[in-house]
Amino acid sequence: MKNFWRNIHLYLSLAAGIVIMIVCFTGATLVFEKELQMSIYPERYTVTPGEKRVDLDAAVATLKQKVKGASISSVKVYSDPERSLELTYSEEKKHAEGGEHQKMKEKKSPEKGDHKKEGGKKPEAGKGGGGSQAFFNPYTGELISLYTHRNSFFFTMFSLHRWLLAGDVGKLIVGISTSIFLFIILTGLILWWPKTKAKLKQHLTVKWAGWKRINHDLHIVIGFYTSIFLFAFAFTGLAWSFEWFNNGIYWVTGTENKRPEPPASIAAATAPVTMEQILAAAKQQVPNAVYYSINKPKDSIAAYAVTVMPLDPVHEKASDQYYFDQYTGKLLGTSLYTDRNLGQRVRGIFYPIHVGSIGGLPGRIIAFLSCIAGVTFPITGLILWINRLNKKKKKLKKSLKKEAASAIHLKRKDTATVANG
Repeated sequence: MKNFWRNIHLYLSLAAGIVIMIVCFTGATLVFEKELQMSIYPERYTVTPGEKRVDLDAAVATLKQKVKGASISSVKVYSDPERSLELTYSEEKKHAEGGEHQKMKEKKSPEKGDHKKEGGKKPEAGKGGGGSQAFFNPYTGELISLYTHRNSFFFTMFSLHRWLLAGDVGKLIVGISTSIFLFIILTGLILWWPKTKAKLKQHLTVKWAGWKRINHDLHIVIGFYTSIFLFAFAFTGLAWSFEWFNNGIYWVTGTENKRPEPPASIAAATAPVTMEQILAAAKQQVPNAVYYSINKPKDSIAAYAVTVMPLDPVHEKASDQYYFDQYTGKLLGTSLYTDRNLGQRVRGIFYPIHVGSIGGLPGRIIAFLSCIAGVTFPITGLILWINRLNKKKKKLKKSLKKEAASAIHLKRKDTATVANG
């Protein structure tokens, strides 16, 4: 029976091995993306605290002066006094090379940033990623850095991870390969399962004796220890590959993937309130938070939507939304994480599980190491298969030699018998 499962394990691995290696490698590079960005470009994210913060609308006006045609969609304010102010914007026009925007990019941000903003949505296959970002010193009003995350190394890794840089076709290939990976993990566990206690000990420890044995144990033993984590990462990853899987979450939980329509502002002849007033209104509702992300109204009747991340969130996607009238600043309604239905909460936890952040720093470390191990499994597995083939060839060759020697011996014996006749 094990030969059957071994063949299934082998052929599935041969079919999806290369894609699995790419997805695991890119996944490992993305686990600590935020931390790496802040380490490589500290000036982008960290400032020296001052006595008074500049007006948010002044920062918006500065950005519009620096980048002609810029359309600001949101402003993110961190409670941490050492964090910079983040503005997300899109450009309506392309500017000539050598302009102030281009110079600022080259001077301050050669790497050009993340593939996503914290707490934002990821782009779909082959599409844009939510615009560009500008970093301001919230005390001096200085524009620190501009970048477009679509041009970054991490966005390339993300695109490889999600759709192999091949749009919807690549997205489908990743989804199918991820599904196959789940079966590979399950068949691997079946093959790992020991028959005796002595075998159990062998399957739980790496024996450093000869490269073949080391290769065997790296595949079998490390595979067992990382299997549950890789299964969780692959399973949650299907939600981004297949719409039917995403919808299945709500079907299983008996809920709907539908959020209430955000409230609308009451049209008035007065000018809209400032973003600074909206920030003050949000802080009245939640005095202490990790950040406040203010999304500008899309039209004359839309409301300001402020995303607030509590100080002790359930996970990094457990944010709350507050809606304010754009003319009066009055609170119109809320969309709290605790008010979401079961399906929405289950779906919301998929990303923190997928990247390991559900377990904090230890969870991210486990995710990183598991993904690195996932890169090696197709290689060590292929070596195991080749070694088994060589072993079978040697056994067959030895058996044929033994049969040939036996045949020669019998022939000599028969010849001797005839001669003595």
